[in-house]
Amino acid sequence: MDGIGSAPATLGLICVNIMISLYGFYGDRTFINQFAFQVHAVRDLKQHYRMVTSSFVHGNIPHLLLNMMTLFFFGPVVEETLGKLGFIVVYFGSILASGFVSLYVNRGNPGYASVGASDAASGVVLSYCCFHPFSSLYILFLPFPIPAILYGVLFIAISAQLMGRENRVIAHEGHLGGALAGAALTILMRPDVVTQFFG
Repeated sequence: MDGIGSAPATLGLICVNIMISLYGFYGDRTFINQFAFQVHAVRDLKQHYRMVTSSFVHGNIPHLLLNMMTLFFFGPVVEETLGKLGFIVVYFGSILASGFVSLYVNRGNPGYASVGASDAASGVVLSYCCFHPFSSLYILFLPFPIPAILYGVLFIAISAQLMGRENRVIAHEGHLGGALAGAALTILMRPDVVTQFFG
């Protein structure tokens, strides 16, 4: 693998995320609210585009950097394995799945809103886990590596446990929807990953 330079879809999406988010930070602050995921806007005002556009705006610089670093490290491997089109399917499929899950979980909270590419990044990471379940991942705050498959299982379990709680600052249901979609779409496109895992 030659890195990000040989992964044009990953590189392109990182660049688009950075440009759009920086415009929201320093150009027009109302821009973020105009394109964020909001239950009321999506459900009642029929602004369905927000389910996708919300993934390209971020709350702050650390939020943007964390998501872009995730795509930088995992995206090229997934794109090399699935191809450019397959990577795009995982990326945007995860965004849409996240939007539908978030809309359903927060249907009773019209004021709910979220932004960020965490949904797409979650899908890409779980897609990576499908192909490299036993590779070692270093996670923030852990001084030792863990197998990718363990990370995937813990990620899904923790997100499922935390979603729906009040006073949250992290959209766990969006992470969960994106992660599950990333794994499911990967298996649909490459069912051999299942037989390889058990083979």
